[in-house]
Amino acid sequence: MAALVLAGLTATAAPAASGSAASAAPAAPAADGPNGLDKAAAALRDGPVYVDPRAADQLSAAEADRLARTIERADAPVFVAVLPDAAEFDPQTLFQDLRTKVGVTGVYAVALGDRFAARADSSVMSQDAVTNLSGAVERSDRGDVRAMVTEFADQAAQQADGQAPASWDGAADRGTGTGGVAVLIGLLAVLAVITGGALVAGRNRRKRRAERDREQLETLRPVVDEDITAFGEELDRIDFSPSAPAMDDAMRADYQSALDSYENAKSRMDAARRPHDVRKVTEALEDGRFALATLEARRDGGPLPERRAPCFFDPRHGPSVKDEPWSPAGGTERMVPVCAADAARLAEGTEPDGREVDTPSGRRPYWEAGPAYGPWAYGYFGGGLLPGLLTGTMLGSMLSGPYAYGGGFGAGDGGDAGGDYGGGDASGADFNSGDFGGFGGGFGGGGDFGGGF
Repeated sequence: MAALVLAGLTATAAPAASGSAASAAPAAPAADGPNGLDKAAAALRDGPVYVDPRAADQLSAAEADRLARTIERADAPVFVAVLPDAAEFDPQTLFQDLRTKVGVTGVYAVALGDRFAARADSSVMSQDAVTNLSGAVERSDRGDVRAMVTEFADQAAQQADGQAPASWDGAADRGTGTGGVAVLIGLLAVLAVITGGALVAGRNRRKRRAERDREQLETLRPVVDEDITAFGEELDRIDFSPSAPAMDDAMRADYQSALDSYENAKSRMDAARRPHDVRKVTEALEDGRFALATLEARRDGGPLPERRAPCFFDPRHGPSVKDEPWSPAGGTERMVPVCAADAARLAEGTEPDGREVDTPSGRRPYWEAGPAYGPWAYGYFGGGLLPGLLTGTMLGSMLSGPYAYGGGFGAGDGGDAGGDYGGGDASGADFNSGDFGGFGGGFGGGGDFGGGF
């Protein structure tokens, strides 16, 4: 560290660029343009928000500071760059080049002129989640850079996996000069204080994040334990004897698959440390219930069930048998997958047997319970099977699309960054460049990561 300070002291007597959490300075001459990307990357290594001086009218310094504080309080690896629509920023390679130069895994949101897009390492947030969220804010706030970057960062900071990079700890403006040994000693003393404070701040931030994770996990635990218990009761109810003469190898394989899913769900819940770990538990339960449904069909001599999503109203009902129109209170009609019993209730005009969970206002259907139940729901309904299912519900509106089906809740399962890196880890150029294509053509459609503007 001292060597780096010495190098800075002897390099030049001119002031260095700000390394504060939000870098927004008075307009700079256009001659600085060729170094714009390097300046952005250097600033983002020190803090979550950078505003190019030539784009200062898009996001003020005060707004940038507020946004930076929001991201830092969330302890999230979210990077925001507000850049001018200048020739030096190639839309085709901007994300990949910026990610390479910053060298830290995370979610990267960029406003280029009045256009907006975002990309992320898939270990931090899935491509589906980023595409859905960035598309939503671009469609609702098209051309309003302040609104787009603020809304995106606010939500991404709550959804991104991992922690803020250590390089943000104690970020402060640095100066350089040639004031001699006394200046050097003074700067080294200040550096020691800043470093000590940064370590304490980092530990406190990680402690707060861990406490939030524990609280959210404990909110989910009773619901998941009820699901595991209910599935165990289903295994007992089916009264299957693998050694019975009427049982064939296919039936025994189905039963074994259901047993494995049950044990997998229990072990994963025991090992869960963060809310998004619950996703794998409910995925296992969904697999197990389908295996039981298949076993019962074989045993009864009926047609094998189609692999469908579980019943929307309560996944404990097992796989759905059809889609039926349904509207949440005050919402628009949509098709939802339902079990046979709930399909009959809908046909009779009665309320389905919906799953209720505890909320601060009492027992409510899970779709009206807020984002805490997102990981639980995604395990059952994820993978893009049911896009838009939660639109207009409390859970859907608070999760703003990405946590809904296909949104990629718990993005740590979405892949890796090219190496074994989590959100906020320094990876340098070792990352999956496929996550960081150009600005996708036709913003607003949420398309893929290829193409230019």
